[in-house]
Order: sequence, then C-alpha cells, then structure tokens
Amino acid sequence: MNARMTMSDQVMPGATAGIQQIYKAMYRGGADHNVLELVHLRVSQINGCSACVFAGNESAQKAGVPVDKLLQLGAWRESDLFDEGERAALNLAEVATRLADKGEAVSDEDFDAAADVFDEGALSAIILMIGVTNMFNRLNGIIREQAGKTW
Repeated sequence: MNARMTMSDQVMPGATAGIQQIYKAMYRGGADHNVLELVHLRVSQINGCSACVFAGNESAQKAGVPVDKLLQLGAWRESDLFDEGERAALNLAEVATRLADKGEAVSDEDFDAAADVFDEGALSAIILMIGVTNMFNRLNGIIREQAGKTW
C-alpha cells in the first residue's frame, strides 16, 4: 500500500498547535496515562489504522505499559491483566468507536460503568482520547498514512 499524500504543510502547522493543546488538556485531565495509551491503541486496532497502531505501541511502551498487556489488548475481555478502570475505559472506547453497530451510540450502562470508576476530569480525558484517536484513524485511512511515518 502506498501513501496517497502527506498532510499539507499549509494545513498542518495551524492544526498542530490546536492538536497539541487538546493533548495537553487531555493529559492534565487526571486519567492515568497508561489508560489513555491503552484506549488510543485499542481504538486504532478496531479501526485498522496501522500508523496509529505502530505509534500507539511505541508510546505505550515508553509510558510503561507492560508488553503483556499490549499483546493481549485485542482480547482484553478474556485477560486477567486488565484492572477495573482499564476495562471500563476499554469498553467505553469500543462502544464509542463502533457507533454504527447498534441503535444507541453509547448506552447509559456503558457510560455509567466508566463514570463509576473515573472522576469527571479523567472521564473527560478518556472521551477526548477516544474522539481524537478516531479522527486521526480516519485521516490516516483517507491518505493511507504509512506505519512508522509521522506528519
């Protein structure tokens, strides 16, 4: 697969400043950074974004996420390596990413399961990570961004 294009130098500098502010806010939200890394990686796995899966694995390892968790992330529901908070965040990430798979985007039950574990700041950061990751997955899918490459 060949990349269709790279993100325009005319567009990205302006967008990058805003994106950096979003990430700063997200990481100040109170969610454990490893949870945010797992959420990013799981959303990217679901969407099949090789560039984000590649980058997500690298950043998760740098953040200290154990390799065993990364290897079992696709089967987190069957693994005993993930704690209650990680499970709640991963479940929310999955249902929010697979919006078209059901009638209601995110059920009260799924939202409440995460809200029971995380305070509003941390939950907001997790929701923001889900949304931003889905955006990047879609941008990369359109332009066919290559794994290991950066804008």
